Amino acid sequence: MLSVWNFLKRHKRKFIFFGAFVGGVYILGKYAQKKIREIQEKEAAEYIAQARRQYHFESNQRTCNMTVLSMLPALREALMQQLNSESLTSLLKNRPSNKIEIWEDLKIISFTRSIVAVYSTCMLVVLLRVQLNIIGGYIYLDNSSVAKNDNGLQASPEVQQQYLSSIQHLLGDGLTELITLVKHTVQKVLGSLSLKQSLSLSELEQHIKEIRRLVEDCKKSSELGESQGKSLLCRFMMPDEENPLTFQACGLTEKDGTTIRLLNETRDMLER
Repeated sequence: MLSVWNFLKRHKRKFIFFGAFVGGVYILGKYAQKKIREIQEKEAAEYIAQARRQYHFESNQRTCNMTVLSMLPALREALMQQLNSESLTSLLKNRPSNKIEIWEDLKIISFTRSIVAVYSTCMLVVLLRVQLNIIGGYIYLDNSSVAKNDNGLQASPEVQQQYLSSIQHLLGDGLTELITLVKHTVQKVLGSLSLKQSLSLSELEQHIKEIRRLVEDCKKSSELGESQGKSLLCRFMMPDEENPLTFQACGLTEKDGTTIRLLNETRDMLER
């Protein structure tokens, strides 16, 4: 027993270092296990969050497609009301004395309606996708907040209704302004074109390109009496930035800061 004690006493420092080494290895092992577990849990949480975001995005895109399809009849009806060619064709059936003038009007209206239909449909798709993706992002954040027991909703049902109702500008004043501009441009490009003149496909394409150039490059229009330096899409899809934001959504008041923020974000996206 004494010899063992003497042995331990002689090699005390070695045993201390060895014990410290073993203890350090044990502590490092536990720390490494903890970190590995934290990394695994973090990766699992990120994977779940990514899967949720992917599902939310795909669901939002399906909603966009269905909403666009549901809005097309309203757009078509608004377009047909403002560019009604049926009344002109009815007059032509009665063989009026001014049939040349009626045919000229029919020519302008037909081209205008076709071009406006393409522009307005594209604008409707773009605006709805921007709106639904923006509101979808806020809804996703709200759902995450609810999961964390945070009751501060940013996109309440009332805010969603106010924000999405701003689409009515495109179906109303925005469409009227677009029709006015396109009709004036069609008259300028095709007004002198004789009704008896036949057009080849390449000639028709050149006329359409010229109409597009004049419409999309237009910065000022004396006929509309206002500055048009902003984006073409934003100009017809949302009211002027100078106008009060209270007119951009149905029932909006000055206290609805969230709706105003959503509208400003939409404008920023459209003007890029």
